[in-house]
Amino acid sequence: MNEFSTLSPLEANVLNVLWPNKKLKVRQIHSTVKTKKKVALTSVAVALDRLHTHGIVDRTVNAGKGGLSYVYFPKKTRKEFEKGIMEKTVNALLEKFGATAISYFNERFEKRRK
Repeated sequence: MNEFSTLSPLEANVLNVLWPNKKLKVRQIHSTVKTKKKVALTSVAVALDRLHTHGIVDRTVNAGKGGLSYVYFPKKTRKEFEKGIMEKTVNALLEKFGATAISYFNERFEKRRK
């Protein structure tokens, strides 16, 4: 999965809530996300399920008074996630453009050093 191109705005918002908090229930995530944009609890649950399916978050099952609930947590830190996106993007550029991409990167980074 190419995380960068397939994350919806809601999925990105959910991850932004999860990263600093580490482990949260759907309702906890929803209460934070809904302050920024009106969104249904079920939409947040679907976004989390999609993130779980793609291996970006993991979850545990908790039993409580209301029955079973999921507690979600990110599988990677924000920095690890972003690094993975960069690696996939650069590798795709190298595969598609080869020597031209390498030449461009060399020129680009040479300009930044000056």
